[in-house]
Amino acid sequence: MARKPTRAAPAEPPVDETIVAQPDWPALLPNADEQAVARGHWRRIVQEMMSREILSSSNGHALQRLVLAYIVYDRCSREVAATGLVTEANKENSKAIDRLSIYYKAMREAETTAERLEAQLGLSPGRRSKVGKVAKQRRGTAGADQFLGPKG
Repeated sequence: MARKPTRAAPAEPPVDETIVAQPDWPALLPNADEQAVARGHWRRIVQEMMSREILSSSNGHALQRLVLAYIVYDRCSREVAATGLVTEANKENSKAIDRLSIYYKAMREAETTAERLEAQLGLSPGRRSKVGKVAKQRRGTAGADQFLGPKG
């Protein structure tokens, strides 16, 4: 039986990194799959913020923290799906009790962090109207600038 030729995934268009450079994902994430996911999240968020004209250079670290919160959430949710919400008590210890999974707790913390950062960056629907556009720097001068003189 002949195998069908597989198509390579289409190359994603490059993101303009003149405002905010993408973090060094290999230095932050050891897993190559997570690095690819992080690049995808970064690309999606930066493109949305650029299209709404709310991206500024001061957003860089908040964007990095948001993407990392997404990655941690995904990691923990996979672990909770595999092992369950409850960590069973050690049967050899008569005083031990069942506990809520540490992965579930970390997943909830990552969710809270992501929600807070999305709101601060103006990405959540309820906060979009509260985030103003980034003022663009003037690059040239107009004839009226000479007539009116310097500001101040």
